[in-house]
Amino acid sequence: MSDRKFVVESPFTPAGDQPEAILKLAEGVERGDRFQTLLGITGSGKSATIAWTIEKVQRPTLILAPNKSLAAQLAQEMREFFPNNRVEYFVSYYDYYQPEAYIASS
Repeated sequence: MSDRKFVVESPFTPAGDQPEAILKLAEGVERGDRFQTLLGITGSGKSATIAWTIEKVQRPTLILAPNKSLAAQLAQEMREFFPNNRVEYFVSYYDYYQPEAYIASS
């Protein structure tokens, strides 16, 4: 594993509810919580909050997005927050998940 640190580069600092959210999310990561949710309106700084949380916990992170447009936007934002770290994104070519055919037995 690389010794490169995750350091957010931003002219802004956490404000409002962000410091508490960063602390609680980081505590959840350290506790091993499997699921956490960060809620906020559009433009409320959720992406920045996630970036500062990544910086706090110093762990590689997988961010999931519900669509291709948001995935590209988030990847670009994370590249700006972490210019000295590798940020990649993957978009599935499948339009939907279709499990193997299920044949009911009688």
